Order: sequence, then C-alpha cells, then structure tokens
Amino acid sequence: MGLAERRRTLGYSQEKLAELLGVDRTTVGRWESGGAAPQPSQRRGLALALEVGFQELDMLLTSPRATGRKTAGHHSSDTTSAGDPDEMIRREFLRILTVSGALTLLPVEEAEGLAEGVRRGTPADFARMNRHLWQIYQLARSKGSVYPVVRDQLTTLHDALADHTSRPLLGAAADLFQLAGEVAFDANRYSDAVASYSLAASVSKDAETYDLWACALVRYAYVDMSEQRHRQATQILAAAERLAARGDNSLATRQWVASVQAEAYAGLGDLGACERAMDRAETVRDLTADGTNGGWLRFDGARLAEERGSRYVQLGRLDLAESALKDALEQTALANGQSYRRRGAVLTDLAAVGVKRRDAEQVVTYGREAAGLARASASGYVARRLRALCDDFGPLSRDHRVAELEAEIAALSTP
Repeated sequence: MGLAERRRTLGYSQEKLAELLGVDRTTVGRWESGGAAPQPSQRRGLALALEVGFQELDMLLTSPRATGRKTAGHHSSDTTSAGDPDEMIRREFLRILTVSGALTLLPVEEAEGLAEGVRRGTPADFARMNRHLWQIYQLARSKGSVYPVVRDQLTTLHDALADHTSRPLLGAAADLFQLAGEVAFDANRYSDAVASYSLAASVSKDAETYDLWACALVRYAYVDMSEQRHRQATQILAAAERLAARGDNSLATRQWVASVQAEAYAGLGDLGACERAMDRAETVRDLTADGTNGGWLRFDGARLAEERGSRYVQLGRLDLAESALKDALEQTALANGQSYRRRGAVLTDLAAVGVKRRDAEQVVTYGREAAGLARASASGYVARRLRALCDDFGPLSRDHRVAELEAEIAALSTP
C-alpha cells in the first residue's frame, strides 16, 4: 500500500489531508508521487492523520517510488547509492545488516589462537578498513556514494562472524554498523538508521566497549531530534553520558555527548542547560590526545563555533547566533570547496536568522548558496534542513526572490 492508497482508505481527499496538515494540496501530491518527502516537522502530523507509526509511514512513502521504477523498466544495480529509492537495494542492505547482527549473538570465543583462524579478515584488518571507510565518508561530497563499499564490507564481516566471534571483532562490527547508520541517516532513511544504531549499541554492550556504545546512543538521539522528539533524545543522551563516564578519558566521547545534549536542550528551549552542556563540550580542548578514535568518534572541537551558533538559532538568540556562525564560516574546514555538508548547514542557519528577522535579502543570499551545495553533494541532510526552513517563510514567500528560492529548494532531490 502506498501513501495515496492509505489516504483513500481513510476517506481523505488530497485537499482534506492538506487542510489537516496545514500544507498545500500540491505538497500532498508530491509526497504521493515521490517527488518530495515530508519534513521532520510534518511527519508526526502525517503519521497521526494516516493512523500509522513512523516505520509504517516510511514504507508508505517509499512504495510509490519503488513502483514507479518498476513500471519504467529500471532495474537495481550493484553500484546503486544509498539515495536510490529502489526497495530491492534497500532490502539487501538490511538483510546483510540483520544477518551480521544475528551472528554477533553467537558465543564469544576468547582463545587467542582463534583470531588467526579467521579466514576472511582479522579484527585488526576490519579496524583498519573501517578507519579508511570513515575517512572516505568524511571526505565524500555525496555521502550516499560510500554505500556500495559499506555494503561490501558488511558482507565480508558477515563471513568473518560466521567463522569466529571475539570481543575485538564485535567492536569492529559495532563500528561498521554505526557507519552504515550514518549513510542511511544522510539519505533520510530514518528506520534504517535506527536499525543500524540499535545493532551497534547492542554489539558494543557485548564487546564491553563503552565509548562505542555511548556513540551509538548519541547517533540514535540524532534520529529522535530529527523527528522533533527532543525530550526522548535527552533521555537517551543521559544514558550515553553515563556510559561515556566509564569509557576512555583520553577520548572525546563525554564532550561529544555534551555537545549533542546542548542541541536537545536548545530544542526544548532551555538556554541555561544548553549553555552548560556547550561549556562541557568545550573541555575537549583540554584533552592531551587528539580526541578521536578510528572514525566513529571525530569530535575534536573544530565544530564548536558552528554548533554553538546553531543552538542560538534554535533559542532565538539571533545576534549571538550570527556572530558564531560567521566566525565558523571563516574556518578553513568550511571554506568553499571543502566540506559541502558542514558549510551548507551553517549557511542554512544564517538563512534561518534572516527568516526570523524577516530579512529577505539575508534569506536569499545564504539560502541560495546552501541549496547549491545540497544539489552538488546530494546531501539529504542539507536538503532536509533547507526544506524545514521553507516551513517558516510565511509572509516572506510573497517576495519573488524568496519564492524562487523556495521553488529551488523544493526541486532538490531527497531520497
């Protein structure tokens, strides 16, 4: 069943459903045809109206796009990216992930000699490959382009786990599951991301790797915040904070948890708690180590200016936000041609400041550059942020420049 069929089953016309959700009828039409996806702020209302959960909603939203590809005669390919809507590719990805996760539940063998008997890769081999994949993911302009390699590595991991299970190998599996979740999250596949992060948390527990476990929960909390469930996110992050306290003090796990807690508190409108959390995150600068491990933990304080600016936007502290965000844009890592995703996010926040000030010039200046980066990188994350921005345009949409920007954002392809 697709979105349109579910709507008709409940007796709604497109006009009626649009009225319930406070959107235009054509918006509902684009959702049903697969030409656009509902924003996180719209998904809760849509799920309630259709009387389904978020996972069922994801299935309803992907159905028409998968059907459309079959009708057009398209077939899946081994090189298809995570952004491809073909459900056969998605199911294969989840099948490998699920089977690999099941294999991690087998008894852990502690004998040192068994590691040499793994026919298809030792834990050290997987750790090295995972580090390489995280580097590729970090540098890739299109995050979905990493999907085929991650899928192949999951298949290799599946074979290794079938031969032997040890705590180091479980740690490598937890690491890889988190990367798989990141690829899914950037492609707006929240249910796939949740499945990956849940597996990572479970396997990290069995491996007794507290930092990996905490990081899996942090990533899970990001999904909740994308769905505007900030209260639930704070609960998950509190658990992550307790785990991080038991981890390696030379790593930046505790500081990363605090940074994401600041985002959750900002979503709840709690300025005091947000600033206290940001202050805890700032202590990353006191670490003697580089604050990273492999690739699954990359928090080193380099993003603190942009993150603080984004939190101030959420809280409506516009002068503080603009100052922090403009400082962030001056950093080498956010220069033109560097990280499209990070620069796009900062530009979107600066456009959001313009929206709150009803400054059309600022909205268009920053919004157009962010849209260009989203288009060039195929980042579902930046596109999602921009579409959420459009929800707040209000009277600004009467300005022809803002209306053109809105159309440009609506045309961005999101999985």
